[in-house]
Amino acid sequence: MGSDILSIGTSGLAAFQRGLSTTGHNIANAGTEGYSRQRVDLNTREPQFAGNAYIGKGVEVGGVNRVFDQFVENQLRTATSSNEQSSVLHDYAKRVDSLLANPDSGLAAGLQRFFAAAQDVATDPTSVPARQVMIAEAESLSGRFGSLHQQLDDQRALVNGQIETTVDEINGISESLAEVNAGIVAATGRAGGAAPNDLLDQRDRLVRELAEHVNVTTVAQDDGALNVFAGNGQSLVIGSNASELVARPLGEDPLQVDVGLAGSGGAVADIGRFMTGGRLGALLEVRGSLLDRAQNDLGLIAQGLAREFNAQHAAGRDLNGEPGGPFFLEPAVEVRGSGSGALPAVAIGDVGELTGDDYRLRFNGDQWELRNTSSNRVVGESDPGNELVVAGLSIDTSGLDQGESFLIRPTRTAAAQIGTAIDDPRGIAAADAGDDDTAIPVGDNTNALRLAGLQDARFLSGDTATLEGSYNAMIGEVGTRTRQAEVSAQAQSRLLDEARNQRESISGVNLDEEAANMLRYQQAYQAAAQVIAVSGTLFDTLLGAVRR
Repeated sequence: MGSDILSIGTSGLAAFQRGLSTTGHNIANAGTEGYSRQRVDLNTREPQFAGNAYIGKGVEVGGVNRVFDQFVENQLRTATSSNEQSSVLHDYAKRVDSLLANPDSGLAAGLQRFFAAAQDVATDPTSVPARQVMIAEAESLSGRFGSLHQQLDDQRALVNGQIETTVDEINGISESLAEVNAGIVAATGRAGGAAPNDLLDQRDRLVRELAEHVNVTTVAQDDGALNVFAGNGQSLVIGSNASELVARPLGEDPLQVDVGLAGSGGAVADIGRFMTGGRLGALLEVRGSLLDRAQNDLGLIAQGLAREFNAQHAAGRDLNGEPGGPFFLEPAVEVRGSGSGALPAVAIGDVGELTGDDYRLRFNGDQWELRNTSSNRVVGESDPGNELVVAGLSIDTSGLDQGESFLIRPTRTAAAQIGTAIDDPRGIAAADAGDDDTAIPVGDNTNALRLAGLQDARFLSGDTATLEGSYNAMIGEVGTRTRQAEVSAQAQSRLLDEARNQRESISGVNLDEEAANMLRYQQAYQAAAQVIAVSGTLFDTLLGAVRR
């Protein structure tokens, strides 16, 4: 009897000591980020049959487990990724919106002043000072185009740098996850299947950190390891092996940093289009749909202004009686190839057909095909050596290496290229061209009126938009995206707070509750010690009776 009571008391001491240790561990980690409260599971020992009844044999520790809900953890991870993506997107959208809509640095005021100066020349076509002002305003307008393009390029350089930094951080976290996976598998094996709770918390914390950088999904393995996939299913961690991402130019543009997956033999697969969510997804979205679009639309306005104004200027005569020469420097189409072969000659045919989109020219085995890089839609095809005329472009495909691809950007760098070609005020062709042998009437302002009238002429976007209208539409689109990003960022921030609170309500450490548990285990421990003391007294009494 005494031996059974001693065994029961001893089991209680061991169990409640484990409870005290676990409670102390919880209290000590109350401020540890990502820590999940642990709980001791107590089970009754298998009872002993004593002839006519089962006699209890005490208590045993069934395990020490995390108080954890995987569904809530998945919600927190998703909310973390979405919040970071929305926050970064809103931050950059605000910058671009502030840049384009600024009345001091924006384009609208420059366009208005330039055409006002053209109208002044039309009012007094013989005034050299008015002509000088028009040239000065043209130079100022060209400077605004260049300044806006450069500031957008500065944002692009910043985005590229942050992409490189983010990819490095993703690689570091992936390597840490692979190491923790290996530790969890080893610890689980040593413990006969018991979960290493603190290592599991560490791994969950790393996965949440990874979710800040890119959208993450996970798949658990039977051995306790966790496979981690990024974006739309790109493997980052498989067991104890981590993949390596690279950030470097992978396409025709040597200045654009892409995201790739390193493979065997030094091969790198471009996976940027699959990287969604988190900081990396936001940075790729900012560059692709915000900065690219803004620079292309700005360049479209520059192309339209230079070519239409030059065409009308050539239709007049200057004060010397000569035909009007180029007024603006006409921007060239940017063309980049994937190899070192010859580049296709690309010219702009009808500026009204330009859309501000970029294109990729490839040989599909039978024909050269031109695809829109945004929609991936084929917009035109031609036989080798023929001229491809589509989307306002004229592309000469003769002499091209059919194994190469070519990136064609009709408007990307146009705002940086536009400039003033004229420097002589007398060279402004304000008069009507007339016949070559016809003297220019004094005060002829026919062509000057037509030049000034280009301010309200609709020759962009399929002859539906003016220069200022196109710029206002661009500002409106960026402003709408900025507002959408702001609303999304606010909503995602609230969802993240709710997800954190939900996790804390389940897995967080409540110090009041732990204090109560500490007192409960302490009292139980003291009671178990008293059981042992009683068993000792009973044993001594039994020995004393036998001695008599």
